[in-house]
Amino acid sequence: MLVAMADAMLAKGFVGTTVADVIKGAGVSRETFYRQFDSKLDCFMAAFELAVDALFANLDEVGPLVGDSGGDSFGDSSDARIAGFDAVLATYLATLAADPGLSRLFLVEVYAAGPEAIERRARAQHRIAERLAELLDLQSPADRFACDAVVAAVATLVTAPLVRGDTEALLALREPIVALVARLLP
Repeated sequence: MLVAMADAMLAKGFVGTTVADVIKGAGVSRETFYRQFDSKLDCFMAAFELAVDALFANLDEVGPLVGDSGGDSFGDSSDARIAGFDAVLATYLATLAADPGLSRLFLVEVYAAGPEAIERRARAQHRIAERLAELLDLQSPADRFACDAVVAAVATLVTAPLVRGDTEALLALREPIVALVARLLP
């Protein structure tokens, strides 16, 4: 039902998606839907958490530093830090490209779902920024703010190609974003 929610929103957006769309896409009854979820929003929030979990699971595979448990960095040199960032960004972009329904749910439709969804999105984005700060070994409040800004900028940059369904343009963002972060590193 969660994938059916994401697929329906890919076609109709959050506002245009109905419970009927979800149950039709999932091939379940209305009764089955309401045994699992209280509402369309409840189903959306579960699908959102699925998208966040999938994203972080993929990022966790990049290297030890990217996981919540911490670990060794990719290295101390600027080149090593940029290589680590490049690996993380490549994984992020590939994850978005691989599942446009969940990606759009996470990046676009979340804003139509209301304040609770937006707050969850902000927390997930902050987690990504914290991991970026770890990856790049940035400690100061100003550097941490820069990581928040980079993550917000990347989220904005990926949105248009994602909505257009332009995987090539989405993946092409990797090189210029990596170059930008390399210029920003202290």
